[in-house]
Amino acid sequence: MAGHSKWANIKFRKAAQDAKRGKAFTKLIKEITVSARIGGSDSDANPRLRTAIDKALGANMTRDTIERAVKRGAGELDGADIEEIRYEGYGPHGVAVLVETATDNRNRTVSEVRHAFTKHGGNLGTDGSVAYLFNKIGSIVFSGEVDEEKIMEIALDAGAEDVEGGEGVVEVVTPPEAFHQVEQAFKEAGMEPEMSELIQRPSTETELAGEDAEKVMKLIDALEDLDDVQDVFTNASFQEPA
Repeated sequence: MAGHSKWANIKFRKAAQDAKRGKAFTKLIKEITVSARIGGSDSDANPRLRTAIDKALGANMTRDTIERAVKRGAGELDGADIEEIRYEGYGPHGVAVLVETATDNRNRTVSEVRHAFTKHGGNLGTDGSVAYLFNKIGSIVFSGEVDEEKIMEIALDAGAEDVEGGEGVVEVVTPPEAFHQVEQAFKEAGMEPEMSELIQRPSTETELAGEDAEKVMKLIDALEDLDDVQDVFTNASFQEPA
């Protein structure tokens, strides 16, 4: 992303994360379960699970709840089989939308996702219809009074791809495979990022402002409100009011 829109979009994602905290437990439990199912129950050997557990602890989830989710994922406890499914579609003004879900009932999930798209002026697409517009990256964001040189030194030594700063925000960009080790390097240095996540970043953008931006935001909000939806990505670039 170029120019001021990059920082506006990072701030938008931060605000969206804050708004989602009310449903955080449901989504975090699913992420822990899926991570354990895919990579095993040993968090030392499963970076994705370790990150999910850290986020759950940060949200004040009890260790008992976390352990049950890990055991369910690893098949040590009975429970619904949760699978990851990604949906692709178009929002108002043709913006591309990726929806990542974790579900135990794909018929329910696709019905709810399709309804949200239709209700808010979009439509569900076919597999591959918009995914090619996105690249998966690790994004680690610091804000406020930060030492950009120190961040850059730690990040690049740990395998980050780039460090960019502007408008009081510093973003560390990593390849997906280096995300967890870079995240761990900051933790060991006693530096706590404001956001740390694997995201789908668009290679091209559609700039929106005013009512047009609001329409797309309403679609994103409706999708993120669904219990089965873990994350939503779009190539809409939301412009801050002048």
